[in-house]
Amino acid sequence: MSGIEFSKPLAAHETPIPGVVLYDLPVHGDNRGWFKENWQREKMLALGLPDFGPVQNNISFNEKAGTTRGIHAEPWDKFVSVATGRIFGAWVDLREGPSFGAVFTAELDPSKAIFIPRGVGNAFQTLEDGTAYAYLVNDHWSADAQSQYTFLNLADETAAVPWPIPLAQAELSDKDRAHPRLADVIPMAPRRTLVLGADGQLGKALRKAYDGDASVEFAARAEFDLTDPKSVETKNWKNYSTIINAAAYTAVDKAETPEGRRAAWAVNVTAVARLARVAVEYGLTLVNVSSDYVFDGTADVHDETEEFSPLGVYGQTKAAGDAVVSVVPRHYIIRTSWVIGEGANFVRTMERLAERGIKPSVVDDQIGRLSFTQDIAAGIKHLLESNAPYGVYNLTNDGDPQSWADIAKSVYELSGHDADHVTGVSTEEYFRGKDAAPRPLHSELDLTKLRATGFDIAPQDARLRDIAGRQLPREHAAN
Repeated sequence: MSGIEFSKPLAAHETPIPGVVLYDLPVHGDNRGWFKENWQREKMLALGLPDFGPVQNNISFNEKAGTTRGIHAEPWDKFVSVATGRIFGAWVDLREGPSFGAVFTAELDPSKAIFIPRGVGNAFQTLEDGTAYAYLVNDHWSADAQSQYTFLNLADETAAVPWPIPLAQAELSDKDRAHPRLADVIPMAPRRTLVLGADGQLGKALRKAYDGDASVEFAARAEFDLTDPKSVETKNWKNYSTIINAAAYTAVDKAETPEGRRAAWAVNVTAVARLARVAVEYGLTLVNVSSDYVFDGTADVHDETEEFSPLGVYGQTKAAGDAVVSVVPRHYIIRTSWVIGEGANFVRTMERLAERGIKPSVVDDQIGRLSFTQDIAAGIKHLLESNAPYGVYNLTNDGDPQSWADIAKSVYELSGHDADHVTGVSTEEYFRGKDAAPRPLHSELDLTKLRATGFDIAPQDARLRDIAGRQLPREHAAN
């Protein structure tokens, strides 16, 4: 046991390869031998190690010093350590991206361990006889998985790994000798993000937000039918890291009918439960879009901690979907209100009415903010890329809350028509004699939590001006 430092504290050290972290492990020893906690989830997570969910523990025993293995990049994450002996380790980034080809080397004995993300090439050379090299992985080995490996030659001149024992004197396999040089390596592509509901209003905005990103895959109903269990069962989820569910049943009034009720529960709850099960099983991040309708609107402002109190079937299904998603370890529930995107929406309807000279009655006792899909998409992208804490986030546009009638007046003015053509009316009066779902009267969502992540929230008035192509009149903007 010479050379091992006993009882040093558990510590993490960043390396030049993004995501590769070297750890000091406390080893406790005396005249009888030594003991260490090789993997201790709670302590490791506290140090920032990803909760990568290991499922298999492998040990490579190497009889003689000079045994050299690698460089192999596997399609899973690894936590590597030494059980006995010492190794010289070499790691080369073989992932797509700016760090491709980056090299890190270190000597490992039982007091050190290293975390290696998917796609980083792993190699080692034993420095003592009888060395046992151990690694935890978060996927099960299979012939199919092996076909996804990426390899680099141990003698690659670009990586120029400084092997302590020259490779000509080392013990290598014929397969390792035949691996390609760096110039011929096809980088390992990142796990993909799957966007569901890609042809809806939010889906179209997400297409624009991720335009040019080959790691993002878009699926409309024709490619992925949420109501069909086979869509989930036949997908190879090992190739994905994130699901963004932009699909939903949103026909608020129709949801009150027997047919609509079944459809709403099928899409907003049953299908979401299938996605949640997949996210838990494969360690994926699940993003699901929610609604102000999960509340009854009796509170003036709703924050992320408010308990559910939906009034109608649509709100009940969205609340149930939220409850399901909340048990996924890696989840973002994006709560929006009054969504405006490409296609039919309230703003376009008011513009058409204004152009036709119609003087509409518009509800004036429902208060909230608009949520433009381009900003919802940007917010989702921000939360994912900034690694914001998982959980529920309110995501609407900023600015003073307004009624639907206030917004209608703004649209009339912006389109060059008289705002006085819009008449305010109560919700009760507007829906009298109609088959309609109950609506929350107060839909303002508190944006404090979202702002704390560093997201720049655009004002709703600015987005209205963008749509109309005109400046909002100063006297109305001050209201």
